[in-house]
Amino acid sequence: MNDKPSFDKTHNQSQDQRMKPATVAAQGLGWIDEKTRALVPGVQVSTTYIRNPDNSYVDNRNYSRTSHTACLQPEAVLKELEQGAAAMLFSSGMAAATACFLALKPGDHVVAPKILYFELRKWLTSSATEWGLNVDLVDMTDLDALKRAMKPGKTKLVWAETPANPLWDITDIAEAAKIAHEARAHFGVDSTTASPVLTRPLELGADIVMHSATKYLNGHSDVLAGALIAKVEDDYWERLKTVRKQVGGVLGGFEAWLLTRGMRTLYPRVRAQVANAQALAERFAKHPHIAHVLYPGLPDFPGHAVAKKQMKGGFGGMMSIRVRGGEAAAVKTAANVHIWKRATSLGSVESLIEHRASLEGAGTPVPHDLLRLSVGIEDADDLYNDMDQALAAAHSR
Repeated sequence: MNDKPSFDKTHNQSQDQRMKPATVAAQGLGWIDEKTRALVPGVQVSTTYIRNPDNSYVDNRNYSRTSHTACLQPEAVLKELEQGAAAMLFSSGMAAATACFLALKPGDHVVAPKILYFELRKWLTSSATEWGLNVDLVDMTDLDALKRAMKPGKTKLVWAETPANPLWDITDIAEAAKIAHEARAHFGVDSTTASPVLTRPLELGADIVMHSATKYLNGHSDVLAGALIAKVEDDYWERLKTVRKQVGGVLGGFEAWLLTRGMRTLYPRVRAQVANAQALAERFAKHPHIAHVLYPGLPDFPGHAVAKKQMKGGFGGMMSIRVRGGEAAAVKTAANVHIWKRATSLGSVESLIEHRASLEGAGTPVPHDLLRLSVGIEDADDLYNDMDQALAAAHSR
């Protein structure tokens, strides 16, 4: 398919003049509306396209479930940011993630981490296994455990999430990729928490990088979206395209436009969130009512060395705290915040707090004294003071 859009780049740069990632995101690759010369291309919501008199379609485009013109710009931006060969947008992060497994065949073996986004873990251990995949969940921070889990010739996909929600385990992407490839398996990485600002998994050996674009890529709590970016356009990528088309997981036009809008501020947002998170983690680590802080940017965090190697420019905006006094104190702390917002999701400009064990329910590996924190771009002192008073209220008699 010829994906030439109706609007094009204002820049025609040679390879050695390639824009830096922050510029790519801020300018949306410099694309404008060529017909009106508008700086921001308009919203494209059409679901169908007119045939030519000879019964052909312009650019072979006939229906938006196959490929939506509205997705061309944000997909091009993501392809550039991740330095991939191709990108696809989906209607949600789960739609993107599950497509990676639905592109396999019943009987195929997959390896995924024990600690990962709980909805995907639930899907892998229920629907995916009922459909016919053989799924092994391992401690992805233990490379020897990963090696033992591999079944050369049968393992078709190794999946990692790093940092892994909500304990923020760190997988060594480069080493895990070698293990996967030695077994002739594809290696996919959920890099939602790191975002392209901090980590580029394809450059470290991954074959596929996935984002819940709802989170940091959009960053404003107003878009549900997912993304896949491929290192090469191989047969597996073609099967992924078929899954999106047949399952109907393409992103809508208005959401694609909003995502492009959100990505324009990706770099300054993430940099502010990283700075806030690092400062808060260091202060929380000394708080008398906090038993433990889980944040890759702290030197005593188990995955700190690996994170420092593969996360450039900081350790992310996500952390978890374990509150002294157990579950009751944790829940009461969340009940007493004012600036932090009690809500699901992460990666947006506002700071969120959530008692994960309550949400995940029976069988969760999450400690019941744990609060997950998504650090926003507010003033760090305000965030600390609000948490401090909430912790004090939770421990008062």
